[in-house]
Amino acid sequence: MVDTGIDVRDEAWRVARTAERRLGIEIRDLTSLNDQQAAAELLRRVWRADSADQIVNAGMMRAFAHSGNYVVGAYRSSTLVAVAVGFFGADHLHSHVTGVDPAGQSGGVGYAVKLHQRAWTLARGVGAVCWTFDPLIRRNAYFNLHKLGARAAAYLPDFYGAMDDGINVGDPSDRMYIRWELASPAAIAAAEGHGPDPDPAGATILVGRTDAPGAEAPVPGIPAPGRLAVAVPADVERMRGTDAALAARWRFAVREAMVTALDRGYRIEGITRDGWYLLHP
Repeated sequence: MVDTGIDVRDEAWRVARTAERRLGIEIRDLTSLNDQQAAAELLRRVWRADSADQIVNAGMMRAFAHSGNYVVGAYRSSTLVAVAVGFFGADHLHSHVTGVDPAGQSGGVGYAVKLHQRAWTLARGVGAVCWTFDPLIRRNAYFNLHKLGARAAAYLPDFYGAMDDGINVGDPSDRMYIRWELASPAAIAAAEGHGPDPDPAGATILVGRTDAPGAEAPVPGIPAPGRLAVAVPADVERMRGTDAALAARWRFAVREAMVTALDRGYRIEGITRDGWYLLHP
């Protein structure tokens, strides 16, 4: 628990409520069983899973909510358009899952939910939110590191083991571990629309791209002193369906580069809009 300061808490709520009003949504705690069942079904659809048990079921949401954890839904009128579930760790809130109805993705709802999560967590005297994401999904990496101002703290190879939902089945569950310091200068700047945007100039490429249009492929590089760059594909989710072998090559090339660099003392500085992770000593 930390003393984050009343000014930061108030500002976080102001920014969060402004985002809700702009999008015409209301984000609120899910306390009834009916709402929790609807939320579990939305997450099942987002992940194209056979059962909500593969993601988070209503019973687990009920236990989390009853014990004071983060279980919220975003509504537009009476329609549920997003769900987020998190639980408290030793010094942080762990954001376990956030899902937006596919019809409403890329419209800012996910960002509004994270701003709400930030304000909600700060209001409870907790200064950080942590979560994992697939490091090959470029848009999520940019969202987490640029739009939110969070920090990539670790690379976790095959973190969940084999997964059987419709999105992750057949692919090793490598994850990037994110720590979002909610009252940090980076988080405050990002909440005001001024997220960090790293410059790749001068970085040594560890994993690059071929020059053939539409045929991106990992090309291992050689570690060198100074800043490093690791590319990720434009759309690995589509690639899994069209060329699973190429997607696997990307997975293992990025894993090798990231793990090697982090083991040698590098830290992840951020990611560019066009999909280059930048690391510095």
